[in-house]
Amino acid sequence: MSVEVAPVPLVELSGVSVTYDVPRQKSVVEALQSVDLAIAKGTFTSLIGPSGCGKSTLLRIVADLIAPTTGRVSIEGQTPASARRARQIGFVFQEPALLEWRSVLDNVALPLELQGMARAQRESEARQLIDLVGLSGFEAVWPSQLSGGMKQRASIARALSTSPHVMLMDEPFGALDQITRDRMNLELVRVFEQTGITVLFVTHSIREAVFLSDNVIVMSPRPGRIVRNIEVDLPRPRNLLVRDNPTFDELVGIGARELEQGYDA
Repeated sequence: MSVEVAPVPLVELSGVSVTYDVPRQKSVVEALQSVDLAIAKGTFTSLIGPSGCGKSTLLRIVADLIAPTTGRVSIEGQTPASARRARQIGFVFQEPALLEWRSVLDNVALPLELQGMARAQRESEARQLIDLVGLSGFEAVWPSQLSGGMKQRASIARALSTSPHVMLMDEPFGALDQITRDRMNLELVRVFEQTGITVLFVTHSIREAVFLSDNVIVMSPRPGRIVRNIEVDLPRPRNLLVRDNPTFDELVGIGARELEQGYDA
């Protein structure tokens, strides 16, 4: 008789809360409240919720950029600090933050250079990643010569350069026009499905979250709490035609209603 054992989550948050002082107002703000979240390896999870609900705060806790006031966070059984030192965490911000004095190739290869990797090897690996994100032919181009979407492609390639176990993405397409955003969604789906990397993604768009994700986590207004985990049962590989699937609209509607109820609570 075989016993099926549930997989250990790649990322796990247990009872995570964050409070901070506001000296000018002589008050304390509670940003997150008792957050429990388990993210399985190889899945795409999106966080949605109103502005100020703690989505980005939660992401930064996982990245070891902010320490929780209470609670526990683990990445493959280790602390975020240990995972960060082992370069197991990739982070893509809303602004690409490319170094203007370095070419696309040198920007993507920067983390490998900081690791001490030999030039020939790091450039070879960087070229493979540049090809993966659809930027082949732009290796020698400066960031100032790239469009917004191309800059984010370069940022994603750079974040992938250390072969992280989890990719954290904080509204990376929020500043892009809708046509470019749709194209970047398709590119991200392709990269995710090719690499099998675990992704935790912050967005304000319910439609974007449903299109990209295996799970959509809905958060309440501040203090941020998880009010719903929406499982996205849509087939992969995905393309824009999946948005014509009745299940897609149904899931978007569930997310919208959860957000509305959060505001009314």
